[in-house]
Amino acid sequence: MKDSKLIEFVVTEDGAKLRLDQFLAKRLPEYSRSRIQQLIRGGFVRLNDQTTRPRQIVRRSDKISLREPPVEKIDIRPEPIPLDVLFEDEDIIVINKPAGLTVHPGAGQREHTLVNALLSHCGVSLSGIGGKERPGIVHRLDKETSGCLVVAKNDIAHRELSKQFAARTVEKIYLALVTGKLRKPAGVIEEKIGRHPVHRQRMRVTSLRGRTAKTEYRVICSSEQASLIECRLHSGRTHQIRVHLHHLGHAVLGDKVYAARFAKNFPRQMLHAWKLGFHHPRTGELKNFEAPSPADFKQAVSAVGM
Repeated sequence: MKDSKLIEFVVTEDGAKLRLDQFLAKRLPEYSRSRIQQLIRGGFVRLNDQTTRPRQIVRRSDKISLREPPVEKIDIRPEPIPLDVLFEDEDIIVINKPAGLTVHPGAGQREHTLVNALLSHCGVSLSGIGGKERPGIVHRLDKETSGCLVVAKNDIAHRELSKQFAARTVEKIYLALVTGKLRKPAGVIEEKIGRHPVHRQRMRVTSLRGRTAKTEYRVICSSEQASLIECRLHSGRTHQIRVHLHHLGHAVLGDKVYAARFAKNFPRQMLHAWKLGFHHPRTGELKNFEAPSPADFKQAVSAVGM
């Protein structure tokens, strides 16, 4: 523990009255909010030299210290699951994730995830910042969403990529097949998103404790039944595209959570992470990747008359 990295802050006026986890999330963009909460609960964050809770309000002149815990041994079994690799070097690997593949292990699922596949493909060369359950995972895609996903192979790459995601400088463009014909060929949805108060696995548009979210969209083509649209994300909230488009009145086809009545004729939610662009974490070079639409997505587009 003595050799682990120590980060210290003194709260100034602009940080006072924030929750502890919010304060740290603003100042440590390389850490996800859930990771910060995990560290606080684990006693690795101290407020005025005392352990505390994520929701503790900080005050001016408070002293906060975060000591990174030693990297936990990964106890996830590698599996030789085939990967569609778009790019790989010593720092990162970019995957065209297939629909149906969960990104990382969680409650009730320890096997058959992208992390299991990555451990087989990359060996031990995955960053440990995400913890033992999420080695290398900088961002996620829903299980049923296909397309571009970047993974960090070391901690330096993880921190640098996380900063880009937090600063919203990463280009994320999706293809979505949605119900109906949109009235406008293009637009921007800026509605806050928060957890549904009753259905805890769902998100919703809400001004009450919602977090800012912005989705820019453009119609590519339409039929009488549906529209194929391009969505550019300017934030990264859970289920953002699905929630925003459902709020707009044009739910993603195949989405069993937000639009069950439009799901029965489709094998999964018709959402594809089409393009991903970011600066390489070591060289600074701008890297752009594109994942071709998978067969089931093309078939769905054809089935609705486009």
